[in-house]
Amino acid sequence: MRPNYKKIYQDMLRMEYPEKLKDPKIKELLEKLNTSEDVLKFNEKLFKQSRENQKLKTYDRHTMLKLLQYQKKHGHSTSYMSRKYKISRTTLSKWKLMFEEELNTMKSAGK
Repeated sequence: MRPNYKKIYQDMLRMEYPEKLKDPKIKELLEKLNTSEDVLKFNEKLFKQSRENQKLKTYDRHTMLKLLQYQKKHGHSTSYMSRKYKISRTTLSKWKLMFEEELNTMKSAGK
């Protein structure tokens, strides 16, 4: 069972930033919280990121694969991806090992 991010953010905004709930852009973004990538983008737009928050990031399978496919498609290095998305190189390497077979299958299938 997944957390209901829409409800979590609505409650949080209602308590701390009720004026932001009136913003139509915020309302629209709240409706689109489906993946961890969506949640991270939404969180980044609402609140300024701090270094401490970087340690608390979690990614779902879909987002991990999407980032790895993007890296492969554009030929980016692990260091570049690490800087761009603020993910450690170690984490990216672990993902590559975890999804190596799936990434190779996607490549041979032409995705």
